[in-house]
Amino acid sequence: MEKKRRTEIAELGEFGLIDLLTKGFEPANESTLRGAGDDAAVIAPPAGEVMLCSTDTLLEGVDFDLTYFPLKHLGYKAVTVAASDILAMNATPSQLLVSLGVSAKMSVEALQDLYEGIAFACKEQGIDLAGGDTKASMTGLVLNLTVVGHAAREKVVYRGGAQQNDLICISGNLGAAYMGLRLLEREKRVLSDVQNPEPKFAGYEYLLEKYLKPRLRKDIVEALAEEGIVPTSMIDLSDGLASDLLQLCRASKCGARIYLDRMPIARQTYALAEELHADPVVAALNGGEDHELLFTVPLAMQEQVMRMGCVDVIGHITPESTGAYLVTPDGSDIRLKAQGFPEKE
Repeated sequence: MEKKRRTEIAELGEFGLIDLLTKGFEPANESTLRGAGDDAAVIAPPAGEVMLCSTDTLLEGVDFDLTYFPLKHLGYKAVTVAASDILAMNATPSQLLVSLGVSAKMSVEALQDLYEGIAFACKEQGIDLAGGDTKASMTGLVLNLTVVGHAAREKVVYRGGAQQNDLICISGNLGAAYMGLRLLEREKRVLSDVQNPEPKFAGYEYLLEKYLKPRLRKDIVEALAEEGIVPTSMIDLSDGLASDLLQLCRASKCGARIYLDRMPIARQTYALAEELHADPVVAALNGGEDHELLFTVPLAMQEQVMRMGCVDVIGHITPESTGAYLVTPDGSDIRLKAQGFPEKE
């Protein structure tokens, strides 16, 4: 087989590398007055709307492992991770700035793979690459992504708006991304000394996709708008249901009751959890990286929410003094904690 050429970054230099990586990223949003290629991006939100901005940093060895994380998937996921915070404000992500810390082990071709994934996600979600930066890194690959979005001022949703008796709603299912990570780590460990490794992923493709290539839930925000629903509060599910619900409760100064038998957990999550002698409920509560949307709506909107068909109602908001609990099918209350399986009271 012909060996693929490896181009060292030094051959292009910083500006040559930036020009190569950003080639083909043409602005598609009217709000992008000037994208990549100047000292700064120039962005003007649509008339009557406000601008929102969020940033995320991903570190090699902490947030991802390049042993099993394809760079194209990493680029795609990085966009999802960053843009999901804008969606969680009930806003539309429109511009992206990407800064890289790159170690000497990375080739130009590897970075092109990374940007191919970024480009695919941007095109899919209607986001413009508006700029960024590159620096040498002594500690592996570092990605910093800043996303800009916009929304009508009255439609912006914060974490702190939940009211008593509001319904607690969630998109998608829980724990699949975490179990996908567990599967990858298992195969890496088992095959570490094998010359021609053949990982056993059959039957768990959905879990791998949820971890390696999570999709941005722009469809949820669009479905809410179609139903005329403005949630009272919303948050991106990145740290696990328990942790993120507690953040919402703290911001809203409220308590919560969620019900175990209403929590959406995929069949593959149950299957792999059984195989690994793990608890799927722990994965759902504390696994993290689901990048679904957790939000609250008034009780009167239950019929509208259910009509959306892509959302589960898993509980309701209670007074702050009652705390936040998981209710089991037998009626037992288990206090929610940010890490580890909650202790029964």
